Amino acid sequence: MNKNLVRLYLLILAFIMPFIANAQVEKPGDSLINILHNSEIYIPNNDLVSVNQVIDKTNEFKKLGSGLINLGNYKHGVWIRAILPQGTDTKKYTELLIDQSRIREAEVFFVSDRKIISQTKYTNYGIITSSSQIGNLNTFKIPEAYDNSNASIYIKLSTEEVVMTPIFIGSTQKISNIFSIRDVFFGIYTGIMLIMFAYNLFLYFSIKDTSYLNYIFCILFTWITQTTLQGYFTKYFPVELPIFNEISVVLFSNLGLIASIMFTKSFLNTKKNSPKNNTLFNIILLFTTVNTILLFFGSRNLSFIGMQISIVASSIIAFIAAFNTYFKVHFKPAGYYLVSWTFLFIGMMIFILKDYEVIGYSLFTTYAAQFASVLEVLLLSFALADRINFFKAENEQYQKQALKISMENEELIREQNIVLEQRVNERTLELQDANSTLSVTLNNLKSAQSQLVDQEKMAGLGQLTAGIAHEINNPINFVTSNIKPLELDINDLNEVIHMYEKLDLNDDIQKQISNIESFKKRIDIDFVRDEIKSLLAGIGEGAKRTAEIIRSLKNFSRLDENDTKPVAIAEGLDSTLVLIRSTFPSNLKIVKDYQSVPEVECMPGKINQVFMNLITNAIQAIKSKTNPDEEEYLYIKTWQEGTDVKISIRDSGTGMPDEVKQKIFEPFFTTKDVGEGTGLGLSIVFRIIENHHGNIDVVTKLNQGTEFIITLPVN
Repeated sequence: MNKNLVRLYLLILAFIMPFIANAQVEKPGDSLINILHNSEIYIPNNDLVSVNQVIDKTNEFKKLGSGLINLGNYKHGVWIRAILPQGTDTKKYTELLIDQSRIREAEVFFVSDRKIISQTKYTNYGIITSSSQIGNLNTFKIPEAYDNSNASIYIKLSTEEVVMTPIFIGSTQKISNIFSIRDVFFGIYTGIMLIMFAYNLFLYFSIKDTSYLNYIFCILFTWITQTTLQGYFTKYFPVELPIFNEISVVLFSNLGLIASIMFTKSFLNTKKNSPKNNTLFNIILLFTTVNTILLFFGSRNLSFIGMQISIVASSIIAFIAAFNTYFKVHFKPAGYYLVSWTFLFIGMMIFILKDYEVIGYSLFTTYAAQFASVLEVLLLSFALADRINFFKAENEQYQKQALKISMENEELIREQNIVLEQRVNERTLELQDANSTLSVTLNNLKSAQSQLVDQEKMAGLGQLTAGIAHEINNPINFVTSNIKPLELDINDLNEVIHMYEKLDLNDDIQKQISNIESFKKRIDIDFVRDEIKSLLAGIGEGAKRTAEIIRSLKNFSRLDENDTKPVAIAEGLDSTLVLIRSTFPSNLKIVKDYQSVPEVECMPGKINQVFMNLITNAIQAIKSKTNPDEEEYLYIKTWQEGTDVKISIRDSGTGMPDEVKQKIFEPFFTTKDVGEGTGLGLSIVFRIIENHHGNIDVVTKLNQGTEFIITLPVN
């Protein structure tokens, strides 16, 4: 154990031992006589028994045999018959003292020859009715004409509390001196408690430590409880409520116990240092709270017993918690707590042993509980101060350790910096070499990317060229096939015209005309005329279709334009459809829904490239269906939302699973067979739309088709 703690124990014991020794050798008869040693007791069955009835019940009195009586054991109170010891000088012993302030009602009858000489009454916890009261206890004047040889004293006592009381006789001067000394001691006790209350209240506002707040309430309720037990509370703070006076001791004791437990928990930090005891404290707190509530519902005896159990249990748990915290956790301030708790226990034991006459009845033993509580308050104040110093020293130790660790870390960092600097230099050289290699690789990748983009463009251009060649070949073949029949028909007409030109007016006109008509019938002149009209119409249609292809090609071929201009979206879509019409399967149906939209500020060639890639992919998705429908569809729709124009291209093709959908815009990702695609088509589409500050969304479901929705700002 800490040496300072041992010294403190020895110092306090050396101080109080003379008082204990003096109390043990002092005899009650030297100053006061406890008449209960020569008394008898009668226990009535109800509260209505009168003194005259009691005087007649001489045979029902029983020997008390003790210098104390526990009034809590008797529901209807008790009657005591006392006879003064033989040879008692009634001129010297002039006062009777009931040394207990917690008696609800006391009546004293001085009887001589079965006749009442005088009677006095005290009631309601210090509220005086008809008795002489000095200080905080109750005295009754012994009549001067009282005959000791033939006289008895009948005393009726009643209360609902479990209290022990002696009854003394002594001189007026002696009893007055006792009361005066007790008042002085009460004043000193109150002064010390108030000083400690104010001191710790000031510290609480300065430090804001909850332990001080709990300790303040602990001091307050300890003082109020002791004041109530000594009877000073009703003297200086009279409350005209009998029920309050009856429950005040239990009430203040419970409140003091709650404050003490809260202080113990916060001071010893039982939640961390002693978890099991912390749980027990919480159980006692709950029990005490319920016990206090029951007190207001008439369960006073039960509440008193519960209070005693709670105090004993919490005292044991507090001692164990402090012992563990001091010796196992090595929390030094817990030592002061142990000392204070030890001396409080000693003081309470002296106070109780005095009541049972194990030790003598004296001023020290009477106020042993108050003296112990003062020691407890002082020692706990030292404990709180030591707690602050403990945490301060602990904090300083932590700071020293942190400083030491910081210096060690600093040295380690310096050493590490040297090593790191060497490694950084080595790594820098490696990175420079790697950077050179990466630069070469990057240039190669850029070249490869450029080649792939060009390859993608050439693939698109080849597809476009093939489509254009196919589209132009049809109308050209149509024109070429009509030229020969037209030439023959024209030759026949020229022959008819030549025959008319060769008519000889001097010859037989009728015969010549007949020959011409015969030739006309032979060549079927009407059929020739109709055939010429039909052939010319066919040649015109072929020329018209060729002109349309050329116009669409002209509209589509602005791929390298870098300037934006207002463009009609529908025109670009139609041009794209014309140019790749040759790739359409025979069962494909184009469904157009062009709503009225404004022209979009864009690079038309780039946007047409987007349309061609998306429509081409849609046609390929339709062609790749294992079981195509009788009629497949390609839906193209345009509409306006706010300041944006939206274009939807939806097919009835194979659709895509989610894992493919997540990757379709990644460069070089393709689902086509090797050699059929570069995987850059949709990547280029995404980049073009992004450069136009738009976005593209994909809605797809496997085996149900895919929809690409393009959003382009008008400006």
